[in-house]
Amino acid sequence: MRFECEKEKIKGAVALAEKMTGKNVTLPVLQSLLFVAQHKSLKIRATNLDIGIEIEIPAKIETEGIVAVPGALVNQLLSNIPDKTIVFELENGNLLVATKNSNAVIKSYPYDDFPTLPTIHQKKESFVVSAEKLVSGLRNVWYSAAQSDIKPEIASVYLYGEGEEVFFVATDSFRLAEKSIALSVKNQNIGLIIPFKNVIEIVRVFDTISGEVTVSWNTNQVSFEHEGVYITSRLIDGIYPDYKQIMPKGHTTEAVVLRQDFLNALKVSNLFSDRFNQITLSVNPRSKKFELRSKNPDIGENTIRVDAALSGDPVDLNFNHKYIIDCFQSLSKDSISIQLNGAGKPAIIKGVGDRSFAYLVMPLNQ
Repeated sequence: MRFECEKEKIKGAVALAEKMTGKNVTLPVLQSLLFVAQHKSLKIRATNLDIGIEIEIPAKIETEGIVAVPGALVNQLLSNIPDKTIVFELENGNLLVATKNSNAVIKSYPYDDFPTLPTIHQKKESFVVSAEKLVSGLRNVWYSAAQSDIKPEIASVYLYGEGEEVFFVATDSFRLAEKSIALSVKNQNIGLIIPFKNVIEIVRVFDTISGEVTVSWNTNQVSFEHEGVYITSRLIDGIYPDYKQIMPKGHTTEAVVLRQDFLNALKVSNLFSDRFNQITLSVNPRSKKFELRSKNPDIGENTIRVDAALSGDPVDLNFNHKYIIDCFQSLSKDSISIQLNGAGKPAIIKGVGDRSFAYLVMPLNQ
């Protein structure tokens, strides 16, 4: 095997793929990148058996071949080579990396041990979406997914279709985020539960890409494909909770506030919150008061009032400050609506005039 490649192209592809290599010491081949040089391109593959990627880049192929080499080492080497053109050559089973001013020999793994990436042939189960919308949908909800794998169904992001929209949902049982994006075609068969850890990698790759992504799936796998980039991820085999049962159909109290004013108040309140990050949201439309209160016996206490348009019944509720402030990354409108339904009931936070995003957060018991 012998091929020549521009450093910037292979460096970027290796950096993306290396993040998906495995860290399992009992299967060292999973720590490697597979280089497949054939025809007029180089394919770079990586997998940890849960998620896999193949990136195809142009290269001058003199002799075709395959080699598996340590991903972290190759990534670091390419990051520190100043030369613009690199020659790769297989010599005595190892990979020679040569430039005008340097030579390195990297010991290889037996490439026959490298797992095959799943290929999804059932193309009828697919939809096309822009990379920007895909990333937006995932990023607007992923922070609400459970971090523990004890319940894999909620340690994930759920995608489903309804009408001409795709919904992205994540919950950890204490809060829930829902984001919808419009599609030009109807697809009612979408029902994908993607592990949270894999969602992070999918976003990281497609955040650097513009253009359309084809999403295809079968019973066990989902793939994301765009012009030389192919990602495949395991799907969770289970049933996502019927979250719509807990989504309030209306509200008894509403506060409409400026996004920045509310965010500033939350930051100040958090300085005085206790070890549970507890703050009290006090809404009294009759006296026209919208206040945030927090108290820490070791620090002190704070009350801050925010200008708001209020309606409905007075109510005081305790919330985890972190759970509320997390959703601000998904609120793009200048004004936000906080809808409440009395003691012990969840709050719904939305951008005023934005039907595409809703955030539910449960109150604390004390």
